[in-house]
Amino acid sequence: MKVTAVLLAAGQGTRMRSDLPKVLHAMCGQPMIYYAIQAAQAASTETPVVVVGHGADAVKDFVHDSARLVFQEKQLGTGHAVLQAESLLRGKSDYIIVTCADMPLLRAETLSRLVETQGANPGPITLLTVITRDPRGFGRVVRGADGSVQAIVEEAAATPEQLKIKELNASAYCFSANWLWAALHRIPISKKGEYYLTDTVELAVKAGLPVQALHLDDPLETIGINTRVHLAEAETAMRQRINTAHMLAGVTIIDPQTTYIEAGVTLGRDSILWPNTYLQGGTRIGERCEIGPNSLIRDTVIGNNCVVLASVLEGASLEDDVDVGPFAHLRKGAHLCTGVHMGNFGEVKDSTLGPGTKMGHFSYIGNAAIGANVNIGAGTITCNYDGVRKHPTHIGDDVFIGSDTMLVAPVKLGDRSRTGAGAVVTKNVPEDALVVGMPARAIKKLDKKEDVS
Repeated sequence: MKVTAVLLAAGQGTRMRSDLPKVLHAMCGQPMIYYAIQAAQAASTETPVVVVGHGADAVKDFVHDSARLVFQEKQLGTGHAVLQAESLLRGKSDYIIVTCADMPLLRAETLSRLVETQGANPGPITLLTVITRDPRGFGRVVRGADGSVQAIVEEAAATPEQLKIKELNASAYCFSANWLWAALHRIPISKKGEYYLTDTVELAVKAGLPVQALHLDDPLETIGINTRVHLAEAETAMRQRINTAHMLAGVTIIDPQTTYIEAGVTLGRDSILWPNTYLQGGTRIGERCEIGPNSLIRDTVIGNNCVVLASVLEGASLEDDVDVGPFAHLRKGAHLCTGVHMGNFGEVKDSTLGPGTKMGHFSYIGNAAIGANVNIGAGTITCNYDGVRKHPTHIGDDVFIGSDTMLVAPVKLGDRSRTGAGAVVTKNVPEDALVVGMPARAIKKLDKKEDVS
């Protein structure tokens, strides 16, 4: 049995008041069409088809090879939109799922149930319905005296009595493919000059063919986004769904309402998230970590047993047993090895801090390779930019950097060397040497047995 999903994404979305195509508006870190494609892929056997129109190039750039695209040049209604996929799909699938790309909360499990129900239906259509007091512009499902589905009446065309109907068409369908392609050519044009997919229900009923309705218990799944108010409502529901999944997998979230985890984030068990924590992009966090409160972590990999307190991490990498913050900033390319301590008001960019290194506070490290067990005193700055180019700093193992040291790159400090407080280091420092002053000069050779911790 071959199943293909067709996602409708051609509308302009004028109520969003935006130059961005509606389906590309972000929700929990991904455009809303991302979630629709994910659900369609899971419920189908074939690559989904997306019907595009307004902003087609931008949608195409995002979709890439996750779906096939067909173009609806004129927006002449939902029936006309599905018809654009006929030449691509006719004779190649047994069932066609049709839904909207602006319904990001619709689950793959729901679409799979839709297909399963249609598989047992002798008629050509199974549609998804929901009962709710908030109609949200959905069409009403009209049933006959025997309870069978007779028609879907769009809200704009409904009579006062029909508007009282609480069962709504959720805009998700599964069709028998061969019947669908023929029926689309028989849909009558509406007074607005459009062809409505919902009219296929009436075509089936007039032909004496049963239409099956699958009732959905969770109305949140059917939230369609037409305004930014709807977008915020859907984002709240998706965030709750994401947080719940992490908690059920063994993560403690102290206050889910103030914890923001995007769709691509992974978390290890027994980690704890404190309030006002934002985990974004491709962030991966290991086991037994403690994150927050008031931390923002984006596209960062964090090992096991790490603590990040009130800090910003962007494109960084932390190995195991690292603690950061409060008020630290790790920028792209920051790599903190096992056991590193980075205290408050420090910044690291494009640099590696070796195992066991300590950077207490008020320091900037950029374009540096720092060895193991280095002590970086308060106020240490790597002066890595000369106004034109960035230059590297290399610091060996067991080095002690005194407070307010300026390391003027390019510069190298040998193993077990030391700098005095306020030193301005402009030349390479040999192993086991102590340098002081401005510019720094060597004043003695250190005993290798001397404690420099």
